Amino acid sequence: QVQLVESGGALVQPGGSLRLSCAASGFTLGEYAIGWFRQAPGKEREGVACVSATDGSASYGDSVTGRFTISRDDAKNTLYLQMDDLRPEDTAIYYCGARVPMFKVCVLFDEFYDYWGQGTPVTISS
Repeated sequence: QVQLVESGGALVQPGGSLRLSCAASGFTLGEYAIGWFRQAPGKEREGVACVSATDGSASYGDSVTGRFTISRDDAKNTLYLQMDDLRPEDTAIYYCGARVPMFKVCVLFDEFYDYWGQGTPVTISS
């Protein structure tokens, strides 16, 4: 069955960097549109970054463009999120999600994703 397991969340000081991982099992990551989402306390889940299965193109939310980079290692069947220049407002639970395979293009709206990991917490604080 499809399974996603996030890891790498931590407490980091503002301006620091962190890399999150999402290990996929039960399916071939490169054949699915997949993305990173986050949910801060008291807020709705928002799209951070995603990568399409069609051509590997990536999309980013406005608040992370230029600071975060999404990548995929097909050999390891793992999705990554490199986060640089972290800010307190980046504090959230980070989730990876995958669309069903018939939809190859990624979007930054969580209602279009069907498979989810359990999340990994990221806290940005001095």
